[in-house]
Amino acid sequence: MHYQQPKQLQAAILDWAGTVVDFGSFAPTQIFVEAFAKFGIQVSLEEARGPMGMGKWDHIRTLCDIPAIAERYKAKFGRVPSDDDVTAIYERFMPLQIEKIAEHSALIPGALDAIAAVRKQGLKVGSCSGYPAVVMEKVVVLAKTNGYVADHVVATDEVPNGRPHPAQALANVIALGINDVAACVKVDDTWPGILEGRSAGMWTVALTCSGNALGLTYEQYKALPAEKLEQERRRIGQMFEGSRPHYLIDTIAELPAVIEDINARLARGEMPQGC
Repeated sequence: MHYQQPKQLQAAILDWAGTVVDFGSFAPTQIFVEAFAKFGIQVSLEEARGPMGMGKWDHIRTLCDIPAIAERYKAKFGRVPSDDDVTAIYERFMPLQIEKIAEHSALIPGALDAIAAVRKQGLKVGSCSGYPAVVMEKVVVLAKTNGYVADHVVATDEVPNGRPHPAQALANVIALGINDVAACVKVDDTWPGILEGRSAGMWTVALTCSGNALGLTYEQYKALPAEKLEQERRRIGQMFEGSRPHYLIDTIAELPAVIEDINARLARGEMPQGC
């Protein structure tokens, strides 16, 4: 037998918050701020957004490793945060996240139509998230009431290593019966999610305006003057440079056109690992 390159995409693997639901990715961000506040540590929304896309324990660990935050913690407790301290913050974070997830469960405008179009293009729809399974159970139920059901869901604690490692994306490949990672596209609003797709050997699409990087509501996004919006696109594009997404688009509403372009590139013999 000989290796045959895929000629068209077989699956889109979608992130959740900031990609399909929760425009601006507010649900996890605000809860990080509140969880740290329970320990008397001030963390800004901007700081909390920095490692977004990672599993939540890893996210908190990364925040605690930021020198400014570590110094605030040391001033309060006389030491920099240990892994046990991170776990204590995580254990405060989780109940708050579960309690408030419904407040930010609305689908992103255009998501349902885009996903329906992707399915008509012959793709299966996998998904993964930085949320653990206990949160994802609630997210999935809320999404279903709004009309969205993914073909497969992988939570961050259902694999040995979450983002930016490729395990969640690859778990989707296995579950969906995809025969080549190059026949998959990973769609995400964070750099860890794009690195996940890149490391898995997939095509990648970064969302610049619906998620963590812009951090605005849909109404605020639509109200941005054209010049300011273009400035933000450039700024966010620079944030994603290190993760090397194949495409940058505003929101998932533009995904069907990207699928068409990737299919044309596959038909020409291009592969995601080579570009």
